[in-house]
Amino acid sequence: MGRKTIGMLRRAMVPALATVVIGNFAGYAVAGDNGLLAWGGYYRDHEERQAELDALKEERDRLKHRSALLDPRKADPDMAEELVRKDLGLVRDDEIIIPLD
Repeated sequence: MGRKTIGMLRRAMVPALATVVIGNFAGYAVAGDNGLLAWGGYYRDHEERQAELDALKEERDRLKHRSALLDPRKADPDMAEELVRKDLGLVRDDEIIIPLD
């Protein structure tokens, strides 16, 4: 190899290395964990989490309502009786309990 060839290879190394680095970044920008192809998955995950959040909000509201019925200052007598009888096992065999939920 002559000096011309070595000089030409040295000059070509910097652009080649830059092309490899830029190609690497471009590949991750498209197909990486946070790339363009992952956006669809993020959207689906967001929709699933939103549905889960809505269900949890409904459950929270239901529990808030139940706890308000058990407030010691103004407890709902039917709710208190239902819980006491159910928790203490004071239900007779001939009784039928109909939950209010």
